[in-house]
Amino acid sequence: MLTLGIETSCDETAVALYDSEEGLVGESVFSQIDMHAEYGGVVPELASRDHCLKIISVLEDALGARNISEIDQIAYTSGPGLLGALLVGESFAHGLSAGLGKPTIPVHHLEAHLMAPALDFDDIGFPFISLLVSGGHSLIIDVKGLGDYTILGESQDDAVGEAFDKVGKLLNLPYPGGPHIERIARDGDPKKFNYPRPMMHSDNLNLSFSGLKTAVLYSIRDIENLEEHIPDVAASFQRAAIDVLVSKIKKSLIQTNRDTLILAGGVAANGLLRDEMSKLKDELNIKVRYPAMKHCTDNAAMIAYLGSLKTPDMTTQGNSNARPRWPLNEV
Repeated sequence: MLTLGIETSCDETAVALYDSEEGLVGESVFSQIDMHAEYGGVVPELASRDHCLKIISVLEDALGARNISEIDQIAYTSGPGLLGALLVGESFAHGLSAGLGKPTIPVHHLEAHLMAPALDFDDIGFPFISLLVSGGHSLIIDVKGLGDYTILGESQDDAVGEAFDKVGKLLNLPYPGGPHIERIARDGDPKKFNYPRPMMHSDNLNLSFSGLKTAVLYSIRDIENLEEHIPDVAASFQRAAIDVLVSKIKKSLIQTNRDTLILAGGVAANGLLRDEMSKLKDELNIKVRYPAMKHCTDNAAMIAYLGSLKTPDMTTQGNSNARPRWPLNEV
């Protein structure tokens, strides 16, 4: 079974091919980061227009020498995400479906992130705990099986990736702020500023990052010659945010007695987060798995893979399933 995956939920135009026997056999991603960096964040209208411009060339790149007639089904991201961007991918999928006579499978973007590590590891089995952290989501999920997800904790305000980007903006770093904060933090002192760890000791698994972001804002206002202290601010902020995530994940693993931890989402590429989560491997005698770096951020490989695990609903072919808001527990 050869599944074509299409991803256009935000600012990456991506297409991939997943073969049920051979695995990932083709993928291409075009990132719009450079275009949106000028505005300090993703501009939805520009994102949609650029998807329209790039999606055919991205498809051709992903196909390589293969003929598009070889595909058996088409999986596409139908939500959550930017509505205009989602509609581009969905319309393209439906057009291919009509022209090739192949069925479509609408895919939940976050569910695909949960399964992304399986592209690189063949030893992942249910159940497991997933920490899904990105610019739009911070979720601790008990993954009991395909389509069986219980959200144990989530951010009550900013997602952790959003907090990284906002702090990056406060420090006059390029967009997106996360990778730049991580790089600059290597030269800083993580103990220089005693930033709060919101909700770290609460009796639940929920998260909060708005107060941490605000604490950074107030501390910056009192710093003379901010340029000299940017590495220390970055390191102290990053340390506080990661401490919260590690504490909550440790609690979730103990409470559920799960023996596998999966990291997913763009923030899963953060080196400090990976290092700290890996320490839990020996401490709790668990297995820890991460996606490949290229599959942490939005990509079509995870869409194609998840689509390969699903059966098309033939009664809904051609219908619009785009949902900008789509809770994971409604999959």
